[in-house]
Amino acid sequence: MDTANIEQVRSFNRIVAEAIGATDDQFLGRGRPIAESRLLWEIGHDGADLRDLRARLNLDSGYLSRMLASLQRQGLVCVQTDPADQRVRRACLTSVGLAERVELDRLSDEVALRVLNPLSDRQRSSLLAAMGEVERLLRPSLIRFAIEDPASADARWCFEQYFAELDQRFDAGFDPSISLSADAGELTPPAGALILARLHGNPVGCVAIKLHGKAPAELKRMWVSRSGRGLGVGRQLLVEAERHASEMGAKRIRLETNRTLSEAIRLYRHAGYIEVEAFSDEPYAHHWFEKKLAGAARRRRGTAS
Repeated sequence: MDTANIEQVRSFNRIVAEAIGATDDQFLGRGRPIAESRLLWEIGHDGADLRDLRARLNLDSGYLSRMLASLQRQGLVCVQTDPADQRVRRACLTSVGLAERVELDRLSDEVALRVLNPLSDRQRSSLLAAMGEVERLLRPSLIRFAIEDPASADARWCFEQYFAELDQRFDAGFDPSISLSADAGELTPPAGALILARLHGNPVGCVAIKLHGKAPAELKRMWVSRSGRGLGVGRQLLVEAERHASEMGAKRIRLETNRTLSEAIRLYRHAGYIEVEAFSDEPYAHHWFEKKLAGAARRRRGTAS
């Protein structure tokens, strides 16, 4: 990466931090760091489960616990166990915490006005448009990819969305019972893997891999939600799937797809997949693709040396 590009990002970060008052541990003059104020905002009027807060803010359990303990000492937050499920803990704002959140909103509005007021109408429109574009372009950096239990609730939800979309888009609909299998056992290591993409803790895409020893790995159930499209989620899912397949010893990866999925076909071709002769009897397939995994070549060179 060009060092000038990196310096531009760092310069942008510094001026934004200064503009919003995040350069010290007294954010908005309220006597606490910005992370604690953000946590207050995320807990909100209705409260939030701790596991949702961890996922939404990408925090580890220890750091979240320390922040909650600090907010509890300030009398702003209480943490309770869900009576219906002792494993679930929930944070709620106290009456003092609710009042503090209102004050944080008021002060944040003042910061926004300080940014906008010195500008002409034209400058203001330019800045707001640029902010919207920056927000859109930064969103991909917040997406997290991880191996998922294919029997989990999030995995099942992704599969349901995937099947529903195929049923809507395929000329004759889609029946998963007659499609080639990719069940939970086939997608559980070491037989395979399911990778989920999450944004603020919510699933926005998935891809599955079936492994076959020395034979090419299979890429299955590639899906991106409508909210995740345009963020590069599909491309990153491919990268993650290829990396995982390579690490598990696969030298090639294959997939089949339907002709109606034109955007997926473009993605595969752009990512280096080559169309080949049919290698499966998938009833919904019109195109078959294969790609040689770069990791396999690197492993061979490493062994030779």
